[in-house]
Amino acid sequence: MIVCGEASGEMHAAGLATALKKINPDISLYGVGGELLKNAGVQIFYDIKELGVIGLFDVLKKLPTFLALKKTILKKIQMEKPSAIIFVDFSGFNLRLAKEINNRIPAIYYVSPQVWASRRGRIQTIKKYIRKMIVIFKFEEEFYRKYGIEADFVGHPLLDIVRPSMTKEEFIRSIGVNKDKTLIAILPGSRRQEIEKILPVMLKAAVLINGERPAQFIIAKSPLLETRIYNNALKKAGNIDIKITEGKTYDCLNIADFSLIASGTATLESAIMQKPFAIIYKMGLLNYLLYRPQIKIPYIGLVNIVAGKKIVPELVQFKANPSQIAKTTLNFLNKPSELEMMKTRLAQVKSLLGQPGASSRAAQIIIDLIR
Repeated sequence: MIVCGEASGEMHAAGLATALKKINPDISLYGVGGELLKNAGVQIFYDIKELGVIGLFDVLKKLPTFLALKKTILKKIQMEKPSAIIFVDFSGFNLRLAKEINNRIPAIYYVSPQVWASRRGRIQTIKKYIRKMIVIFKFEEEFYRKYGIEADFVGHPLLDIVRPSMTKEEFIRSIGVNKDKTLIAILPGSRRQEIEKILPVMLKAAVLINGERPAQFIIAKSPLLETRIYNNALKKAGNIDIKITEGKTYDCLNIADFSLIASGTATLESAIMQKPFAIIYKMGLLNYLLYRPQIKIPYIGLVNIVAGKKIVPELVQFKANPSQIAKTTLNFLNKPSELEMMKTRLAQVKSLLGQPGASSRAAQIIIDLIR
């Protein structure tokens, strides 16, 4: 059984499922996921479309949904008696589920909860209920082993995934933009709450940027979300040259001179492509005030965490305002040497992510564990 709850986790889960099927074509996989997992050969018994949440108050609103899902999964385990359960990210739910399962079947965690950043009390839950941690950052392996937890670093699965689907020229023609004009990609996240909080701020910044340096903007839309959520924000954006594409994130990044990216997986995707960007993040004020004191590391961006220093600007909460975003973007666009320096540092981050083939290595560890 595979359990994931969000778009980025499902992408990694789908790669893992494909690799498991390749090693053992007869393996039976079922779980909680969406279209990606289904296309990878997993029998989906619960769709994740409405599970993504941000912050305590969003979790509370959906608490009945999560409780019902937990009952459904436990019942499914009792019926199917799987050889193992694989948790993929989605830690708030998955660690509680691990407690309920209570070692009745081997529990494997792929894509670690960020316990190294906050809420370190969860380490004891992992130590007690998780048989094996399969991690995608080298520093995570060292972190868990320090606590006596079995952990294997397999590299980052994005290294096998992140590549444009067409050349720059082909994509530019397909979306009808001017190759000689500044182009800025906007990646506002994959959750509804992120789009509603972050996209309007990014679009206001776009208006300010355009006032100083005429530019084209392209929004990379999440396939999981309805177009109307984006259109609602666009209605208030003013008169700027902006387009929306779906399922073409890497092509958007590939042609962009600079990108505005919500903190999350997309920041690593941009780093792998060595495309300069700024990290933008904003959440509800009460959620922010509750969660900020729990963060024990100086950065929120995975790129900066992996690098161990700030190589990409982070504009979070109060700094995530249109004027600051516009000023930061223009500073980089007007200084080509700064853009080149960021590209060099992003290449160094990419080198720290291991080698391609992470999904295959993770799958082999799981197969060996359940034999």
